[in-house]
Amino acid sequence: MTTHHEETTHPRGTSPTTWGPPAAAPPPEPAAPAPDSGEPKQPFARRLWRGRPEDPRWARPAFLGLLLATFLLYLYNLSASGYANSFYSAAVQAGSQSWKAFFFGSLDAANAITVDKPPAALWPMALSVRLFGLSSWAILLPEVLMGVGTVAVVHAAVRRRFSPAVGLIAGAVLALTPVAALMFRFNNPDAMLALLMAVACYFVIRGLEDGRTKWLVWAGAAIGFAFLAKTLQAFLILPALALVYGVCAPVSVKKRIGQLAAGLAAIVVSGGWWVAIVELWPASSRPYIGGSQNNSFLELTFGYNGLGRLNGEETGSVGGGGGNGGGNWGETGWDRLFGSSIGGQISWLIPAALILLAAGLVATRKARRTSVTRGAFLVWGGALVTTMLVFSYMQGIFHEYYTVALAPYLAPLIGMGAALLWERRDKVWAPLTLAGAMTATAAWGYVLLNRSSDYLPWLKWLVLVGGLAAALGLIFVTRLGRQLTMGVVGLGLVAALAGPTAYTLTTVNEGHTGSIVTAGPAVSGGRGGPGGGGGPGGGAFPGGGMPGQRNGNGNTQGQNPQGGQNQQNGNGFPGANGTLPGGGMPGGGRTGEGGRMGGAGGMGGLLNGADVSDEAKELLEKNASDYTWAAAAIGAQNAASYQLSTGEPVMAIGGFNGTDPSPTPAEFKKYVADGEIHYFIASGGGGGMGGSSSGTSSQISSWVQENFESVTVDGTTFYDLTQPKSDS
Repeated sequence: MTTHHEETTHPRGTSPTTWGPPAAAPPPEPAAPAPDSGEPKQPFARRLWRGRPEDPRWARPAFLGLLLATFLLYLYNLSASGYANSFYSAAVQAGSQSWKAFFFGSLDAANAITVDKPPAALWPMALSVRLFGLSSWAILLPEVLMGVGTVAVVHAAVRRRFSPAVGLIAGAVLALTPVAALMFRFNNPDAMLALLMAVACYFVIRGLEDGRTKWLVWAGAAIGFAFLAKTLQAFLILPALALVYGVCAPVSVKKRIGQLAAGLAAIVVSGGWWVAIVELWPASSRPYIGGSQNNSFLELTFGYNGLGRLNGEETGSVGGGGGNGGGNWGETGWDRLFGSSIGGQISWLIPAALILLAAGLVATRKARRTSVTRGAFLVWGGALVTTMLVFSYMQGIFHEYYTVALAPYLAPLIGMGAALLWERRDKVWAPLTLAGAMTATAAWGYVLLNRSSDYLPWLKWLVLVGGLAAALGLIFVTRLGRQLTMGVVGLGLVAALAGPTAYTLTTVNEGHTGSIVTAGPAVSGGRGGPGGGGGPGGGAFPGGGMPGQRNGNGNTQGQNPQGGQNQQNGNGFPGANGTLPGGGMPGGGRTGEGGRMGGAGGMGGLLNGADVSDEAKELLEKNASDYTWAAAAIGAQNAASYQLSTGEPVMAIGGFNGTDPSPTPAEFKKYVADGEIHYFIASGGGGGMGGSSSGTSSQISSWVQENFESVTVDGTTFYDLTQPKSDS
């Protein structure tokens, strides 16, 4: 089927957008491909470097340069994060040792309990560790490659409708988004989710071009596999994509309905096969489904990871429940993504993206129903707006790094919107709209940078003054010569990207560990800074405690949730004076593989792992091969730290939060009676963060303390489950 190109775009294969006065006529349709002359094809290396024959010679080298620059940027200082989120790193380690743990996403190779997500995001990392051995690089390199892949997909999607230069701009905007630089160097599931969501949007746009069913099937497969990375978050953009294709696809209504049904079937198959196996597998011979209360993945999907995230009623959570406009995960509302804690992660170009989205839809309002250009705006814009609305009003668990999901939608809107208005710059409204978007970007960039008063104080003025000057130049761009025009464009790009670029460079220059991480420097009224850490949204920990405020020297003092004093260094990790919730061990930090591993002071080991000394490691490794689990500990982060340190399976009682009913007290007692667990590692979390004194974890902890001998190593108490107390 022939693809119709609107006159407002550069069809695939035409020359790039020019920077001089506007052309009097739209660019011509691309010529039909010449028949095969029978000449031998160019060598692959030359074709890879040269790209399509109709492209400018600089286009493919520039694209490859963008990918290489992104790769090197994200690769820089990668090992500073050590094991990053030890919760997922422990599961990666387990998957590299046991194929059963690999399939289920178990936290340990003995398959006691899984992570609280499906395992797809773990699989590339586990395969990498199988190939290269356990290390920070082996775990995090696949995430870097996903980041490069996402940039490539966004570039390809934009390049098909616009010039190579516009594709490069969109790719660069994505690569330089601070939260993207954070999460494409971190081992949470969000990197895979962002990549697959970008792929799904790309395939839908391809379907809008020629109406072929295969593109809907591939889009459905991408979304289904994304479900296996982060469950229902993969479905947030489904209504928008389905509506756009159902209205704009260049085929009959009947065929559109059939194609959407085929896409839905692809989602069910690509995401449902694993679910079906898990649900049909006898529970007695598989690990417990972490995060659920009934050992059911479907319950996990629609409860803790589903509706609970929207209404705040996550059973077993540690601080959700954000009813009445907010909760322990931050205030909800339309401005949530622009707040102190979240704004610097993603919102730099959101005002401009929304302005350009509206302008793109206005500019294409008279185009035919099947306009691919308008369809592309609707796909990326619908995905952006839908996800923004959910993030803004969800009352359950919400972390700043979730916003990486917005980055692949935002970047194309910036490139496409700017290019479309530039092509219409001979019309008064177009340069005025460009100037408005530039003004909004400059003003908002100044606000964001001003939240970190000691962070590059000159930069906010460069962004504000440079951006306003560029906006003024854009108003009169049709009256400027070529050199002045290019100067205005260049100044605008620098002013727009200076802030996020600085945050990105700060992000890659520091290690990030623990469960909650943030990009860029610490900000007034927010949380985080280099190294991440901290508690739930808006700077508040569950329980109402507040993290400390960063002073000019980069040090932090504050209170933990129970009122104990806590000190942090410039990297945001608990210091030696930290006190655990519930009166547990003092916090600490250890250096691991070039990065700081969070001390046990992080909310009782909920957010960061434990400090594992050489003596403790030696204790657990002794005769470890005689046991199924070298030890058991309440909460997954504590268990993960000991497992990563020793390489031996450590049972995470209660899963991530310590609140899952696994194992039950009776099951734990049987494990002990059968000699399957050597040590129980005491923690200060009581029944787990969010658990009660009558919870499963607390019952197990109390039983162990009453019946077994203990030894203290570097301030940590280990109960030898093979040595009952003499009076018990």
